[in-house]
Parts: sequence; structure tokens; C-alpha cells
Amino acid sequence: MNTIILAGQALSPSKIICVGRNYVEHIQELNNEVPEQPVIFLKPNSAISDNLFVGDNEPVHYEGELCFLIKAGKLQAVGFGLDMTKRKLQSYLKERGLPWERSKAFDGSAVFSQFVAFDGDCSELRMELWINQQLIQQGAYSLMMNKPQELLRDIKSFMSLEDGDVMMTGTPKGVGVVQAGDQFLAKVFQGEHLLLEQQWLAQ
Repeated sequence: MNTIILAGQALSPSKIICVGRNYVEHIQELNNEVPEQPVIFLKPNSAISDNLFVGDNEPVHYEGELCFLIKAGKLQAVGFGLDMTKRKLQSYLKERGLPWERSKAFDGSAVFSQFVAFDGDCSELRMELWINQQLIQQGAYSLMMNKPQELLRDIKSFMSLEDGDVMMTGTPKGVGVVQAGDQFLAKVFQGEHLLLEQQWLAQ
């Protein structure tokens, strides 16, 4: 089983629960419709990777997101995640009304920072994604259509959650193609306090 890290301890999520279309400007960026309820999809444990890979057969897009580690049904820790997406394939599947798994749940499609325990107050959380020393994405609690606690309640209404599962809360505008050699720097803040940062080199 693949693992994530919380306070130096390795944990194996049984699944990753992902939220799509949770930032208005990203919805507009991809010319999608605003959903009436949260868009939920899953990634398996096998999607987790420590490395950021460039696509082989087609370009892969990055989508930076605030993520939460779940324990005892609550949001225990926060981290940064990259929801890697085969955009061309996703568009093909969407046009035909088919599931997204081939474009979203492939091996290596979930890249995470370490997770940091926090006090459970999400209201001042925000993230930044820098690529090659340029600020490319930034998102915050205030910009989310569906807030983390609301998402957690909605997910629990139809799905059992295991300790160590991860919830990804959607991506803000600024997604794009990963290029070999790109230097990624992710940051998560609570207010002005830097909770964590992590770097990856796209290979």
C-alpha cells in the first residue's frame, strides 16, 4: 500500500475522495457548468506517488489543492495535493458521458506533501503553487463554493470513511501542463502562518 506522511508517521489511505468544480474561476477556465451539488470522484491508493512525472503518451496537467487527512470522521491534518489529470482524455470521456477514472485515477495521479495537524479551523487556510519561481495558483477557504466541513458531511452521507483517508477539496484557476524540469513549490498557510511547504522536480 502507498503511504502519506503525518508527523513522520506513514499512513496508508484506503482511498482519496476528490472534489471537482469547487472554485468558480476554475469552472470558467475549463468552460464547465456550475454544479448543483459537489462533484465527487475517487482515486485509489495506487494513485499515490512521491514523485511528479511528465506524461508519456499525452500531456498531464497539474491541479494544486488543499487536502485533508481524515481520522475518526474528522479533519485531523492539512496538506497540499496535486491532482494529476490527463486533460485530453478527460475531455473525450466527458463528451461521451463516460466515467473519468482513466484520466484521473491512474498510477501517480495523486502527489501529496507531508500533512500537518491543525486545530480544525479551516476558515483561514489558503494554498499557493509556485512553478519555476512564479506564483501560478492560489486558493483559499473563502473562495471555495463548498467548504471543507460541508464537503465532509456530504461525503459521509453516502460513503464510509476510514482513518487515514484523504479528501482533496478542488483546484483554483491556473492549471496547466507539467513540463520536464519544472520546479514545483507548494505552500499552505493558516492566516499569515506558513504551515508547510514542499518541492518537487517534474521528471
